[in-house]
Amino acid sequence: MDIRENIRIAIFSIRTNLMRSLLTMLGIIIGVASVIAIITVGNGSRDYIIGMIRDMGNSAINIMVDANKAQPSDYITADDIEAIKALDTVDYVSPYVMTMGALNVEDKAAIGILVGGNTDLRFVTSGDCVYGRFFNEAEYTAGRPVGVIDATSARQLFGKANVVGEYVNFTYNDVVTRIKIIGVTDLASSFGMDSEEMMESMQAMGGMQMSGGMLMVPSTLSTQVMGSLESFDTVYIMANDENDLEGAGSAALNRLRARHNNGDRDCYVVTNMATYIDLLDTVINIFTIFIAAVSAISLVVGGIGVMNIMLVSITERTREIGIRKALGAKTSTILFQFLTESIILCLIGGLIGLLIGVFGAAVVSHIMNIPLEVKPTTVAIAVGFSTAIGVVFGVYPARRAAKMPPIEALRRD
Repeated sequence: MDIRENIRIAIFSIRTNLMRSLLTMLGIIIGVASVIAIITVGNGSRDYIIGMIRDMGNSAINIMVDANKAQPSDYITADDIEAIKALDTVDYVSPYVMTMGALNVEDKAAIGILVGGNTDLRFVTSGDCVYGRFFNEAEYTAGRPVGVIDATSARQLFGKANVVGEYVNFTYNDVVTRIKIIGVTDLASSFGMDSEEMMESMQAMGGMQMSGGMLMVPSTLSTQVMGSLESFDTVYIMANDENDLEGAGSAALNRLRARHNNGDRDCYVVTNMATYIDLLDTVINIFTIFIAAVSAISLVVGGIGVMNIMLVSITERTREIGIRKALGAKTSTILFQFLTESIILCLIGGLIGLLIGVFGAAVVSHIMNIPLEVKPTTVAIAVGFSTAIGVVFGVYPARRAAKMPPIEALRRD
């Protein structure tokens, strides 16, 4: 008997006992749907998050001063930054000075974060303005009290996004600095949301109202506010070739060590921001695989149901098996007939589970606003898992049917 005849008999048997077959498939359907939905959503989430980080600048290198090993003379200066920027492998360099204080807008008080940098800060933070402009070189050199606010913070503080020309008071150590807003960035777009969506998300977190804002200002101003010298413990570098981040980081580190004559002390920490992408990719993959593996337990339950129903089917078709063996059917023919039926049963359940899983993933992706991508490997997993379950849990019933003596089979009612 050829494979086509086996498939025809298997389909006829399934159609004859349709309700029983559907109930038998249910475990396979649920298991495959769960695995497919989790893998698809996991892949979409991973691509979305990693893409978001790449959009924020995956060619960034961070150099920090190790305060436990550094001396005051080891800290990074404005001249160091210019020397690093002169490297052929580097496009942009900005110090990164962050401090927290209080923001006051008329009668509204909020938590404020002040981020200081030079004119390259816009490139290392993807801070292009949607309203107004970024501070220029003259404003940076003079340390003028101007700043760029993100649209989400603007909505929190002013109730609108375009706040160019407005003023905020930043208080640090009881010293108040009045800062004019000259630009508004849309940092929320880096997260795949507009400013209103981000604000709603922040408000929804823990059911609490977020009240705060972030301002990007010249580092010459932020150091004045903090009352510190213009030396920095953190700089961000944008390499001109994302494939040579290690080279750019090493060149910048060597330039710093040469200028400060501290090559004998390991007082700088260089971090390739792209490594975070690889680490995040690995973590999300492990997490997705783990959850999918837990969900796949239901496939084992479904496989047991398939084995049970195949044993029932063999009991009901004992005379059929006896007649076929009496007419000369080989043991291998009977075995492959029932094995094919088990595989077809699981394969149909797997395909139904695939459709349900993709539909469920599409709904979740729409709600979470992440891309939906059904990869060929996902389809292969559905087909492969279903076939494997059919083979593993169909072998025993098929072997039992194939080894049944024809005389005993014909005697049974």
